[in-house]
Amino acid sequence: MGRIAGAVGKETASRAREAALGLFARHGYAAVSMREIAGEVGVGAGALYNHFATKQDLLVELMTGHMQALLEAWAETHDPDSAPETRLDAFTRFHIRFHADRADEVFVAYMELRSLEQPNFHRIEKMRRSYEAELETILTDGAASGAFRIEDARVAAMAIIAMLTGVTTWYRQGGRLSVSRVEEIYVDMVARSVRP
Repeated sequence: MGRIAGAVGKETASRAREAALGLFARHGYAAVSMREIAGEVGVGAGALYNHFATKQDLLVELMTGHMQALLEAWAETHDPDSAPETRLDAFTRFHIRFHADRADEVFVAYMELRSLEQPNFHRIEKMRRSYEAELETILTDGAASGAFRIEDARVAAMAIIAMLTGVTTWYRQGGRLSVSRVEEIYVDMVARSVRP
């Protein structure tokens, strides 16, 4: 029995997202055309427009999907009632583990913010801010309890997230360090950076 049209359409859309992600990560959003994405998928450019009205829509869908997955995974993982030190440890481990095998997603989600049109930028930025606020809350709570010494929770949160996200630029599975070992090293560095 052959596949129904809807199933083929969903598969084409999924393959288009995957192809666009790889092309955007390698060449940059501005340098990639819908025709090139279609070529990677093996369909005509017109077939992509059945799923994505514009290249911008495709970029927004990729970024939204990444941020939704990040926020949902964190919500399922963390315990908001635990001590700030425990929550900071958990955030550090979570961020590294979630991003370690998503280098293309991370690159596009962070580097192509500049390519978003309004109001798309605000929508994605709001999602990013929600995630950053999770770490800010941990740091603020830790400072209030005396567990952390922080001059500015917002700046500290941005610095820590930048450091953790940077793992995706150099970490490779099968390399010298396992993800678990990288987590241990970063947990120690992050804890030292806020320790009184």
